[in-house]
Amino acid sequence: MSRRKPRTWPDAPAPLAAPVVDNHTHLPTHVGQIPRADGVCLSLEEQLERARAVGVSAVISSACELPDFDPMLALARSHAGVRVALAIHPNEAALHAGCTEASPDGLTPQARDHHVPLVEALAAVESRLGDPMVVAVGESGLDYFRTAEPGREAQKESFRVHIDMARRAGLPLQIHDRDAHEDSLEILEQSAERDQRIVFHCFSGDAQMAARLAERGWYASFAGPITYPANDDARLALAAMPRELVLVETDAPYLTPAPWRGSPNASYVMAHTVRFIAGLWGIGEEEACEQLRANTEAVYGSW
Repeated sequence: MSRRKPRTWPDAPAPLAAPVVDNHTHLPTHVGQIPRADGVCLSLEEQLERARAVGVSAVISSACELPDFDPMLALARSHAGVRVALAIHPNEAALHAGCTEASPDGLTPQARDHHVPLVEALAAVESRLGDPMVVAVGESGLDYFRTAEPGREAQKESFRVHIDMARRAGLPLQIHDRDAHEDSLEILEQSAERDQRIVFHCFSGDAQMAARLAERGWYASFAGPITYPANDDARLALAAMPRELVLVETDAPYLTPAPWRGSPNASYVMAHTVRFIAGLWGIGEEEACEQLRANTEAVYGSW
């Protein structure tokens, strides 16, 4: 009988050759959100310190549930290098619309006190988009894995409103697309302006979908799964994207890259993903970092 590898926080990798930005993570706004590994809770400050030490010089943290909005903005104001993406997550959109049917993943979503009517939740997003800490609208989109059919119309409605909010605010839009590629593309093609900055966060499509993004000048952001041995689709998708339309992220605390898959994720661990992308591109680490950093600044600016 094989024994599972103990679940530990990843060791800090060697510093990257040049700075990069984690363009999508989920920083903890209170201690209880930090995963424990071997009984250890790696503090927010230590996570950010490790990130800076390895060359991840800045991060964009997503707040996509109402209770997280103001705490995440406060966190960004008190920590150098942190900025925020704000939105109502698609699975949250369904709950705000009162849809609690059992989902395809077998779970039954539960509405909570903060699930006010969807129109009120969307207004709460828009009212904060002028905050200087906000650099993106996101993550919004469609999730057909965790939301049953009755909630999908609410997701689509919310998605369209977020597209319009991002356009009017002059902010990029981070897309959550899970098992909903065709509908996500269709809504964007119908509702987004040609010059909108669109990012498919944690890109999960194939090479054909990547080519469709490239035709429209939309970005694909790759996370830890591109390093997983069985994920040939992600590697083929990266090859199909022009290098200037590729971003990198963690989606921490999830999707930890190899060789630490199964451990909690944090922005400092993204160095493994960056090096993996450099290898797939067949270029030096410094050149890859500079390309990824330039792409991030083209979408979000710099801070």
